Amino acid sequence: MEQLKGDDHECGRASSDVVMVKPKPAKGLASKGIDWLECVLVKMMHDSKKPLHYLSGNFGPVDETPPISDLPVIGHLPECLNGEFVRVGPNPKFDGDGMIHGMRIKDGKATYVSRFVKTSKLKQEEYFGGSKFMKVGDLKGMFGLVTVYMQLLRTKLKVLDDTYGHGNANTALIYHNGKLLALNEADKPYAIKVLEDGDLQTIGLLDYDKRLTHSFTAHPKVDPVTGEMFTFGYAFTAPYITYRVISKDGVMQDPVPITIPAPVMMHDFAITDNYAIFMDLPLYFRPKEMVKENKIAFSFDPTKKARFGILPRYAKNELLIRWFELPNCFIFHNEKDWGDRGLPGLSDSCLLDVPALESGVAGVNVDVPMFGESLSVAGALLLTLLITIFPSFFKLKCRRLGLSIAAFSSSGIILGFIVFACFLTISSQLMLSNSCMLSLKKTASALPVLSVIVVLTQYLLQ
Repeated sequence: MEQLKGDDHECGRASSDVVMVKPKPAKGLASKGIDWLECVLVKMMHDSKKPLHYLSGNFGPVDETPPISDLPVIGHLPECLNGEFVRVGPNPKFDGDGMIHGMRIKDGKATYVSRFVKTSKLKQEEYFGGSKFMKVGDLKGMFGLVTVYMQLLRTKLKVLDDTYGHGNANTALIYHNGKLLALNEADKPYAIKVLEDGDLQTIGLLDYDKRLTHSFTAHPKVDPVTGEMFTFGYAFTAPYITYRVISKDGVMQDPVPITIPAPVMMHDFAITDNYAIFMDLPLYFRPKEMVKENKIAFSFDPTKKARFGILPRYAKNELLIRWFELPNCFIFHNEKDWGDRGLPGLSDSCLLDVPALESGVAGVNVDVPMFGESLSVAGALLLTLLITIFPSFFKLKCRRLGLSIAAFSSSGIILGFIVFACFLTISSQLMLSNSCMLSLKKTASALPVLSVIVVLTQYLLQ
């Protein structure tokens, strides 16, 4: 890593293309209030009797391990072998923070180390001493909608700092232009430094001198001949796909937006000698169906065809892309992509008829069926009212607290009745079940009580 320059250090940069991650989360009444609201909702919606398989046994989280040198060796390590083998994975499984495991081999001896990637998300949750960010595995049914609103509320009230993104760098590693990068497709890469004793240090967030403004796939491709790296990012708003080329010296070229009909999960792509190949596969991001049908946010549509888009790999725009339809399928990963005599190329892929997404998600058992778009509107109304009331209340001085207790409590009661009325209207339109109605009534009745508790607690703490 190059030496710090004065201007870079002043603007929080480890180098011209690496940003030092220094989030500024905030504790206080806003944080406590949201925590209590979340606690109430989770207790109402989460089945505590359901086993948490991905948090126990061999799947359970593990602590960091500082470098342990002179490990026992069965057999012999060649004296000429000098380097470090590293791998990254989620800790705990699926949605956990990225942990890099390293095995340093030098002079016939072995050293083991494991370190978390110090992401903005991890630093903020260490500051609070607990989980604060939503997880992909929680995006299921009504509970998924609640987790989204909780994160929006925390961000809006400056409890969480989203300046540096909220990825967990837990999916893959790649080495390019002298930098080891920890990757997650929902965020930018994190640069990792391997120290002489084998230890691992997170340098910061790689933004390619501010040229990277979108997410970065966990499976970029490095051309072993040219040294270039090819990558893309996908998003839930247009343009849904953005293709990038990075020179062997680490210079990111201009973005190439690629048009597809709807937001999809595009986990991987392929590169040949002459082309980039994009997979528009029918695994759609559908939050409405998540709530209505009590399933995860990504929904596979077996009625839609799959498509491959073939684009010259140095194209400046998408005008030359050609799309080819395939039978309905899904592909997570590609390998062994190659081209011959100017043809687009071939790829060995793992082809799935239907992706088994539910098996990888530690969902929550929620008996709230058939919520439609109207409920999303009611939820948005609730969030807007909370965001409007909370900041104005937090700015009140202690000497005005007696008046603010009555005002805030009255607002909470009124808010509870408004939300309850909205829920009753929705229920008459959607014909919700009795168990669903009971959950809605509990939610509405909890709001005014919670508002009083928040105010009184703050009064006692001052």
